[in-house]
Amino acid sequence: MTGTIDYAELTDIKLDPLNPRLGRSINGKNLSQDEIYDRMKDWSLEELATSFLESGFWVHEAVLCVREELDGEQALVVVEGNRRIAALKRLAKTFDGEDTSKRWLEIIAGQTRPDKMFANVPIIVVGSREEIVSFLGFRHVTGIKEWAPPEKAQFIAKMIDDGGLSYRDVMRKIGSKTPTVQRNYIAFCILRQMDDIEDIVVKEVEDRFSVLFLSIRTSGVRKFLNLDPKFEVEPGEVYPPIPKDSIPNLVEFSKWLFGDQENSPVVSDSRQIDKFASVLASEDGLEYLRRVRKPSLDKAYVIAGGDQEEVYDLISTATVNLQEALTTIHFYKEDERLKSISKKMFSTALQIKETLGIE
Repeated sequence: MTGTIDYAELTDIKLDPLNPRLGRSINGKNLSQDEIYDRMKDWSLEELATSFLESGFWVHEAVLCVREELDGEQALVVVEGNRRIAALKRLAKTFDGEDTSKRWLEIIAGQTRPDKMFANVPIIVVGSREEIVSFLGFRHVTGIKEWAPPEKAQFIAKMIDDGGLSYRDVMRKIGSKTPTVQRNYIAFCILRQMDDIEDIVVKEVEDRFSVLFLSIRTSGVRKFLNLDPKFEVEPGEVYPPIPKDSIPNLVEFSKWLFGDQENSPVVSDSRQIDKFASVLASEDGLEYLRRVRKPSLDKAYVIAGGDQEEVYDLISTATVNLQEALTTIHFYKEDERLKSISKKMFSTALQIKETLGIE
């Protein structure tokens, strides 16, 4: 990325209609500047505005812009720094009496309109959006100013679909891991495919996109959706990710994971995804989910035999701990507390022996 710092009037700087933070459903939908501003003005801009009034808009906060056609004419469009510009615009509107929000009137109370700040906004004009793709990726996908999960995935998908990049190419540009890039892209393709399926509430999926992203790392989910083949091909061959004969499974998957107009999700927490995947991999677990009107994930997991591994782990851990204790326990033969704890252990062990029918 190259460019030198320049200055521009705030009124000459346009908000970006392609800003990923606007959301997938409206991104790039030819919104007017007023419509974009209305969507951005509640993006927690108060802290930025207060800082600008106290300390000014420093040169190191220069926003990145491109010159491109907007509404039929060449314009100076912010590519990086939209929140800062939106905060400045709302400040200006408040000083000019166009915004009468009580909170914002409090922010400017006793302040003189900072005309110089509005007239000399530091900017860096770059030749094209492509020049700063890597910078945006590092900053918002893997960096400290992270976008929300669906916004990250949308950015990655745009790099791949519009730029013809491979997963490895994107990894090099944004500093993420190749499997993470791949999973983001495939999850975003699933989200796009869901747009055309009437029985799926896509808004719920988009709001919990990170759950979708995490779920497709599990073999149970991949097999249920017949998704494994899409992890073996180049990104240009991914869409549509779910084959036609697996669409009914995708509808069920979405209902159980995200809920629909009549049902709450079976999976309420991302930490339950591995349990859910185990249920999907079990015929008995699936039969329970399909048969019961309001299924319980915990019950489905037990039916699927998923808790058996947990029992193995518990007993194995207990055995190792007892063996380790045995090496030094003789030093504490007279310890009454140790004797009390050991009695409980004996009682539990006898119950396990009886339950398992061990002679």
